[in-house]
Amino acid sequence: MAHGRRVTYGELDRRVRSLGGGLDEIGVAPGARVGFLGANSLAHLECWIGVPAAERVLVSLNFRLSPAELAFIARDCELDLLIVDRAQLESGRAIRREAGTGLPLLLDDQDDGAAPPDDCVPYSRLLEYAPAASRDIPEHELAAISYTGGTTGKPKGVMLSHANLLANARHNLVATQHARTDRWLHVCPMFHVAGIANLFACTWVGGLQVLLPRFDARAVIDTVRCEEITHIVLVPTMLAMLLDELDKEEDGGGELGTLRHIQYAASPIAPALQRRVLERFDCDVVQFYGMTEAAPTVTQLPAEDHRRGFGGEEPYASRLSGIGVPVVGVEVDVRDGTGAPLAPGEIGELYLRGPNVMLGYWKRPQETEAAFVEGWYRSGDAARADVDGYLYVVDRLKDMIITGGENVYSVEVESALIEHPAVAEAAVFGIPDARWGESVHAIVTLRAGRTTHEDELIEHCRTLIAGYKVPRSIELRDDPLPKSGAGKLLKSVLREAYWGGGGS
Repeated sequence: MAHGRRVTYGELDRRVRSLGGGLDEIGVAPGARVGFLGANSLAHLECWIGVPAAERVLVSLNFRLSPAELAFIARDCELDLLIVDRAQLESGRAIRREAGTGLPLLLDDQDDGAAPPDDCVPYSRLLEYAPAASRDIPEHELAAISYTGGTTGKPKGVMLSHANLLANARHNLVATQHARTDRWLHVCPMFHVAGIANLFACTWVGGLQVLLPRFDARAVIDTVRCEEITHIVLVPTMLAMLLDELDKEEDGGGELGTLRHIQYAASPIAPALQRRVLERFDCDVVQFYGMTEAAPTVTQLPAEDHRRGFGGEEPYASRLSGIGVPVVGVEVDVRDGTGAPLAPGEIGELYLRGPNVMLGYWKRPQETEAAFVEGWYRSGDAARADVDGYLYVVDRLKDMIITGGENVYSVEVESALIEHPAVAEAAVFGIPDARWGESVHAIVTLRAGRTTHEDELIEHCRTLIAGYKVPRSIELRDDPLPKSGAGKLLKSVLREAYWGGGGS
């Protein structure tokens, strides 16, 4: 169900096969990259299933990125076609202009009934063609490219094969015990692999799936009650907003009685929020940890650990600060700088492997080679394991900030700040934020004789990078930023005042 429209699985099968037939008829060749820029919708779901099934490659784009960032992705993956919803039509046109490739545009016209403009082909026209015949596709053929931030300041395309996506679905089937009687609400954005982590598993078992275009706490509450939703995935920021909205209800204790299973993922959860969730909801609460490169599921902190830990029982209480254990099908190891496995309690880099792990980074062979060691993917996260095999992420080696479930790489923000003529140097890192988990903070030194102020720098950044990457706070300093003897910026020194030595 999406936008009030209900589709059976039989109808969905016909529609996705007709999508494949439509791509054939309009001349989109096998292996071509098909972009989707828009909110959660029936068309978005159909593309996640139908584009790979038609032997094309789906590139689901983050509509929160700036036109310049989206145009870079369009050029980088050499998009052959872009599907946009009505809200993203102007962004789609801007991408076409910025990319300079004459990119064909299709408009998702299913929900408003309005005729598309002359420069767009209606998406609904693709569904009018005869269904394509089933294709025998090699399992390791490319199915999707999902872009994630890069430490070089440019997004990287994570190449996910059919085998990667299906393996992740199998892993989630085992971890979550999907069943035909489940009623899932998908509200996390589908341009994130977290937003489609359960899509294929739900489809596999034939469970009811409800799509909301975007997160709105009131809409989520109303939909859970109206559709008797049993399962939902939310990022911690969404959970906090949901609880706040429930607290506003007249009795101050509104319930969502049909919920049997809540998953939270995508960013660290504050202990206070974790307690609020466990106090309010009398159902299974489960944490998942993953990453785009793993399609995305890696570990799970099960419901039993949450409940027994919430009751103060050890070792479960200590496990609440961790990410759990690997899901069935995934191997995880903690290793030192030489790649040697570490003993429990020792901190090192989290390595993982499994059939869900990506093929590599699109057109980045050197970065792909650096990411793998003898078949193991190096996550870049610093972690430790306890004697029972439970894992705890203690730092992020790549200086990544996770704010409201979105990944922000500090170098991207620093690059934007340094483009301002008054800025001499900048250090960007995450600081604790009760609502967003972390917020983007910058410390900036100015060039001699130049002046500026916080608001001007923030507005400068808005012209260059996505809104969620823009610093929420900026500190101006006269003295140079601390550096090591080799001249490397010491962000750990700057972080300490905000994290008490814990890092972010």
